Amino acid sequence: MPETTIETKTAATPDRSPAGSRAAGLVRPVRTVAILGAVGALVAAIALPAFASASGPATAAPVTTEQLAADNAQSIVVASEATQAPSAREQFTATTPDEIEKRKAEEAAAARAAAAAAAATVASASRPSIAGLALVAPGSGAVRYPVTSFTPGEGPGSGRGHEGWDMIAPEGTPIYAAAAGTVTASAESIGGYGVSIMIMSNINGTMVETRYGHMVYGSRMVQAGEQVSAGQLIGLVGNTGNSYGSHLHFEVRIGGSVIDPEPWLAANAG
Repeated sequence: MPETTIETKTAATPDRSPAGSRAAGLVRPVRTVAILGAVGALVAAIALPAFASASGPATAAPVTTEQLAADNAQSIVVASEATQAPSAREQFTATTPDEIEKRKAEEAAAARAAAAAAAATVASASRPSIAGLALVAPGSGAVRYPVTSFTPGEGPGSGRGHEGWDMIAPEGTPIYAAAAGTVTASAESIGGYGVSIMIMSNINGTMVETRYGHMVYGSRMVQAGEQVSAGQLIGLVGNTGNSYGSHLHFEVRIGGSVIDPEPWLAANAG
């Protein structure tokens, strides 16, 4: 009995015939084309709507700066013609360092002037009023200037206890009694007055005391208790006592109160 040979092929055995090789070669290009097509479709699906939205119709109007600002509130749109405004500081406008320094100097000077005016107002308010104290007609001769040629100096109310009016004149200038009266004091040294004389006068029923200080040593021409007339020579301008230079320290007191001699003399002596 002849032998029979049966050939079998398993499923795992690869088909290495020419027909099988051609089939495998066709599968790979088809798969590549499919993948590329899928990627292209995905890109088109994403990019085309965005492109269509951004490009808009060809006839759309140009976008203005106001629209841009409205679309994006965080954006700042500056016009090309914008210019820098001058800087303002401390109530003045300046654009250069020199102008700023000039304005500061002007303001400082104005502040000093205002402070001086305020100080003068306070000093004036602290002085007794002379309203109604014109005791005699100006120019009548009942009241006279104690020095006829002088430079006005410091008045009362300086804050250092200065109670008279400094009438600056060269040493040896004649001093006259401002009004007729009785000499109450005459000495070579009376406190800070130095060589001085004091006279009490009755001017139309008002008792007025006048004081003359810083006279030259030995120049007193009247003594306590003597009567003097208005305009009588009583001494010479000097620099004694608490004095900073040659001048007459002239005081006027009414009822014990210090009166500013300058306006009092103007009201009564003329």
